[in-house]
Amino acid sequence: MNKKKLAAAVADRLKNKYPDALCSLFYEGDPWRLLVMGRLSAQCTDERVNVVCKDLFEKFPDVYAMAEAEQDEIAKYIFSCGLYNSKARDLKGMSQRIVTEYGGKVPDNMEDLLTLPGVGRKIANLILGDIFNKPAVVADTHCIRISARIGLCGDGKPLSPEKTEKALSAIVEPSEQAALCHRFVMFGREVCCARSPHCSECILSDICENRIDT
Repeated sequence: MNKKKLAAAVADRLKNKYPDALCSLFYEGDPWRLLVMGRLSAQCTDERVNVVCKDLFEKFPDVYAMAEAEQDEIAKYIFSCGLYNSKARDLKGMSQRIVTEYGGKVPDNMEDLLTLPGVGRKIANLILGDIFNKPAVVADTHCIRISARIGLCGDGKPLSPEKTEKALSAIVEPSEQAALCHRFVMFGREVCCARSPHCSECILSDICENRIDT
């Protein structure tokens, strides 16, 4: 099976298993909140970010409030997310830039998103896919691991985030890219786990090139 056919089969089966491909971050449809939560999720679970952001967004409800906030004050609210000093610096910096350069609105293109402090391609793609409904591959740990394991890219060995993004962008239908990445997260937590994948229960086992058990 060639890569595009394999990608189509994977996308179709995971769509049937997880029809609601939703982001696990509770950002309530707000682009800026998703940006903030995306930055906080680095080396932190989405569950923890959701908990932390309840108080964070109550204190700083919008981009203007955070742009004017003291960095130390932001850090107090995100302490349990880890790397709180650098994250606080980035949250303030990105908010300030959005206010001064983009009129308070989160940019809708990769080039501008990458000018925001703390924003790399993974977060930028999350914004492009979930907010602006553009083709976007969020190459997080689940996406990188699963796409390599199945055989979509990397010949069984995980690639770098950017190489994974590029490879999947070339073989996954543009309209399916963002949703497939969310489904990879759900599938990776439930079935295709990093250390002990449940291959015998997997709906992709017959087309997976690197299944561990049968």
